[in-house]
Amino acid sequence: MANNHDRSKTWHQKHKDELTFGQRIADETAAVIGSWKFIIFQTVFVFVWIALNLVGYYEKWDPFPFILLNLLFSTQAAYAAPIIMMSQNRQNERDRYKAEADYRTDLKSKSGIEEIKKTLDRLENEKLDQIIQIIKQH
Repeated sequence: MANNHDRSKTWHQKHKDELTFGQRIADETAAVIGSWKFIIFQTVFVFVWIALNLVGYYEKWDPFPFILLNLLFSTQAAYAAPIIMMSQNRQNERDRYKAEADYRTDLKSKSGIEEIKKTLDRLENEKLDQIIQIIKQH
């Protein structure tokens, strides 16, 4: 029964089921980092950070040239880059998995088409034989 259920899954569902916890986290993180929502949030964060440090009279925790902000972004980039690379590698795996699934589907279709062609050829030959028989009888 499980085997029939497994056959009814699409290539995408099968590939998703095979992902490890770490791979899922990398894909989700890359999806967030690569979204407009994240870019807008980060832009607002930078403007607020800079504004608070430029106008702050007593507490300037990161005065110009904003070395702490640069450190935060460097740390973020150091973690984001490998996570995005992991997700891109997974995209390549998905593409290969899909190509293999497409190839298997194409082979099945080709076999089916060849069987239909053989059947049509056989039927055509039988009909031609019948026509020849009818012509010979008259």
